[in-house]
Amino acid sequence: MAWNEPGGNGKDPWSGKGGDQGPPDLDEVVKKLQDKFGGIFGGGKPSRGDGSIGGGSGPGSKSIGFLVGIALLVWLASGIYIIDAPERGVVLRFGAYHETTPPGPHWHIPFPIERVIPVNVDQITSFRHKAQMLTRDENIVDVEFTIQSRIQDAADYLFQDRDPDKTMRDATETAVREIIGKSDLDFILTQGRGAIADRIKTGAQGLIDDYKAGLTITSVNMQPAKPPEQVKSAFDDAIKAREDKEKLENQAEAYANEVVPRARGEAARRLADASAYKDRVIAEAEGDASRFLAILKEYEREPKVTRARIYLEAIESMLGQTSKVMLDTAEGGGNSLMYLPLDKLIQGVEQGSVGRGTASSKTDSSRAPVETTKFRNVDRTRGVR
Repeated sequence: MAWNEPGGNGKDPWSGKGGDQGPPDLDEVVKKLQDKFGGIFGGGKPSRGDGSIGGGSGPGSKSIGFLVGIALLVWLASGIYIIDAPERGVVLRFGAYHETTPPGPHWHIPFPIERVIPVNVDQITSFRHKAQMLTRDENIVDVEFTIQSRIQDAADYLFQDRDPDKTMRDATETAVREIIGKSDLDFILTQGRGAIADRIKTGAQGLIDDYKAGLTITSVNMQPAKPPEQVKSAFDDAIKAREDKEKLENQAEAYANEVVPRARGEAARRLADASAYKDRVIAEAEGDASRFLAILKEYEREPKVTRARIYLEAIESMLGQTSKVMLDTAEGGGNSLMYLPLDKLIQGVEQGSVGRGTASSKTDSSRAPVETTKFRNVDRTRGVR
């Protein structure tokens, strides 16, 4: 009963004695508690009558120590934990950040001193952002982005920012509005998708790092931007015209790639032919000059013979490939009627022209021996004369 309970006549709850007889006996209280514990754990030795505490080394005390040791081992063993490969373990000591542990088995001081929060740092999370935005040239465009991210620093993700996912969304939206606002509509609708996505990734990651949200953006994918519906047809026409321009440019480039090498080859061939023609003409001119000088030297020595030889050579070259008609100009033959076989003459002329065409290629190669023969004939003539 409670101390000084009404109706208790001032008795204390342990000895039942009145309050006027002094405080309760401490030894007696301890003795009663020891007897109770001894009865629970197998009965220990009773206390000695002199009130001293006994039985400290009895079976009850050993059982208590054994149980306490088992409980301590279990408590210590509860501090063993394993972090999976895609995770990091964030260790808290008395609620404050202590360290980050890598994958594998670890041990920490058990609860309530320390506790571990596993955080998956390899999991990719994604979200979409779609909005209408104003471009630099004061046009409205519909843009849509898909942003993928993962946790980079587990401690910062848990403790540096109250809502890191919202921070990342806000940072991405801010970067999108900034980059779109600094770009022209034509650039956004055509070839600027990749460059804009890279700029947004860089800008948003900078803001996330400033807030220490513990996240990193892995990729930013920009969907094809669309102009407002009111002007969509005009933009479609502009895009079609641009595509036609690119098509024509590609065709022109392909044609140039085909024609230019051929023209260069033709030019190189003509240059080679011209060089060969130059060498041939120079050689012919030098040969003609040498031949003329040789004839001149002979002419200076024997003018009449040289003139006669030149005349005969000219007649030979002129009449050598033509048909000839022989007439008897003796006395009495001047009044004879001449009959010319025109059909045979024409046929002979045609055959002679064909023969000259086939033999023209051999003229240059045989010219030097002919000239040598001519000079030999001159010498032979002189010897006869």
